[in-house]
Amino acid sequence: MSIRKKTLEELELMSYTDIAYEIIKEDKKKKYNTPNLFKEVCKLLELSDEEFADKIADFFTALTTDGRFILIDSTTWDLKENHVVKVVVDDGDEEDIETDEESVSEEDSEDTEDIEDDYSDEAVDSSSEDEEDMQDLTIVDEEDIEE
Repeated sequence: MSIRKKTLEELELMSYTDIAYEIIKEDKKKKYNTPNLFKEVCKLLELSDEEFADKIADFFTALTTDGRFILIDSTTWDLKENHVVKVVVDDGDEEDIETDEESVSEEDSEDTEDIEDDYSDEAVDSSSEDEEDMQDLTIVDEEDIEE
């Protein structure tokens, strides 16, 4: 059923974004910016100009967070389902990334082991400090707090 043929009672049960979705879906060739789209919604819901001014910012926020809509050219709203999104993943050349294991000297590998040992010791020390801090904590009730 066309959105324009629904009764006011049926429309009032719908969200502004649901009504906007139906409007754009029916008028695929017409381009809508935020004010024009919300004017159509307000016309269907018989909202006043004052209500339009009060609610247009919330309407814009709802459109931007609703996953069904897409903003084209920074002004025109359309449905995402009308657009194809092409995702390009650049894997890069794995051959260029390969390392020659023979080029790593023994001295470099010893440095790496020392660094790993340093980090593992710090992790153990910090956890024991956390446990000591937790032992000093006490539970305070609202009655114990003096104002």
